[in-house]
Amino acid sequence: MKNILVTGCNGQLGNELQRLAPKYENTCRFFFTDVNQLDITDREAVCNFVKDNNTELIVNCAAFTAVDKAESQPELCELLNQTAPGYLAEAASEVGGTIIQVSTDYVFDGYSCKPYKEDDSTNPQTVYGRTKLAGEESVIRQCAGSMVIRTAWLYSSFGNNFVKTMLRLGREREELGVVFDQIGSPTYARDLAQTIITAIEQGIVPGVYHYTNEGACSWYDFTKAIHHLAGIENCRVRPIHTEEYPVPAARPHFSVLDKTKIKSVYDCDIPWWEDSLKDCLKEL
Repeated sequence: MKNILVTGCNGQLGNELQRLAPKYENTCRFFFTDVNQLDITDREAVCNFVKDNNTELIVNCAAFTAVDKAESQPELCELLNQTAPGYLAEAASEVGGTIIQVSTDYVFDGYSCKPYKEDDSTNPQTVYGRTKLAGEESVIRQCAGSMVIRTAWLYSSFGNNFVKTMLRLGREREELGVVFDQIGSPTYARDLAQTIITAIEQGIVPGVYHYTNEGACSWYDFTKAIHHLAGIENCRVRPIHTEEYPVPAARPHFSVLDKTKIKSVYDCDIPWWEDSLKDCLKEL
């Protein structure tokens, strides 16, 4: 029986892990926490929790993910995305445990024309990306047995996300402009949660990994698929350039992640993004 701390349990990924947890109750004992149960920016509280509960593994799903707000709140973003993961990794290391740190495609600049591999050069262009990269480095430095999983375009039936927003706007508006020149891979949080549990069950192999659903599309393509599968027919979706939708934080134009490594190490079968979108829409 492994004692596993999951932080950020009220977020998309944390909620999906909670849904899957009962299937593994014979091998894993999960402690699901959010800020009300454990303040991960409190170093002493983190260390005490890990020791008191004989924690062997931490899955850190907590993060400051408001990409645009991060530009005006860099201190808070740094505290949650860089400092706190370091505290968690340090606490795990002190008890001989390990940590899975969830990271992002924003550690890259988005100027590539081929899928990013784990050892490609990072070059974050935003406060969010810089703090997440610093969080990766802090975790790896503090805990030798750590695992970093970068993901992108995350959505689920929980919380606020692009899929829910496009469903709402598609029903409210007659026309919608969506960016077509940013390319990535949508990721159903439940698929990522399942892969994390697979890694836990098989045993953590330290290192940096990439995980998204298979395939790639633009935000425009993604929106068209959402509306088609949801039966939304009265909203015209119009492709627009990035420059037509200005935001405080720059978005990567291309952030497709190469998943060869995680598929090889854990022999996981990753679903195509549109198949997973169908599954999520059924939930909704």
